Amino acid sequence: MANLLSKYVVPGCRVDLQEIEHSELDEGDEIRIGGKGYQSKVLDILSEDKIEVLMPMEKSKVVTLQVDSEYDLYFFTDMGLYQCYARIADRYKDNNVFVMVMDLTSNLRKYQRREYYRLSCALEMSSRPLQAEEARLAEAGGRERRTRDLLLKNSIIVDISGGGLRFVADYAYEKDSLIMCKYRLMIDKQEKEYNLIGRVLAVNEVENRPGSYEHRVQYVNMGMEEREEIIKYIFDEERRSLRNQKRSL
Repeated sequence: MANLLSKYVVPGCRVDLQEIEHSELDEGDEIRIGGKGYQSKVLDILSEDKIEVLMPMEKSKVVTLQVDSEYDLYFFTDMGLYQCYARIADRYKDNNVFVMVMDLTSNLRKYQRREYYRLSCALEMSSRPLQAEEARLAEAGGRERRTRDLLLKNSIIVDISGGGLRFVADYAYEKDSLIMCKYRLMIDKQEKEYNLIGRVLAVNEVENRPGSYEHRVQYVNMGMEEREEIIKYIFDEERRSLRNQKRSL
């Protein structure tokens, strides 16, 4: 096991657990299919291949995960997203805290830069250009959002990441302009609305579609919580898509 764990993962670090379900193909080959996912945090680093993790909770109730079950782990660290596989070796209760001991069964590896991992999609969005005062505040690093009842234009997001999005519309914004992007995502089975400021990096007319324009947008002054929620949405959708593809084999 590469000596990476204690270098990047620290107690208190958020970790997502994706249950691994084994399935055999007709030829006898085995594949891993992502099952149910959970959120938790690292309690302690016992060694370079063994950690203590808080037992996850759902609706204020502890979810008792089984010993010997296997999980795909995603660690959210200050230096990016890291992934490995692990097995639950033990579980116990310590001072009313439910703890799992997990053995890492693969090397820790840097996951593709989460800010720029793009999910292809077709999501409804509405937007508008920022007013002069709003743009001034945004350029100065502020995150204040005005609630004026201004006209919003409709468009379709065609891919999204933790760093920005790409959308298609029947109008074109100016390159380098600041716009307000409004859309909804399903986060933990609940719909949540996002109102985010973005900078238009590029505008191009869609090939073979006169009057349609593709915009590439980078978020400006986005909060960490919002970014993590969008990244989680992307990962959940990717896992769901992969699971469906493998089940159709």
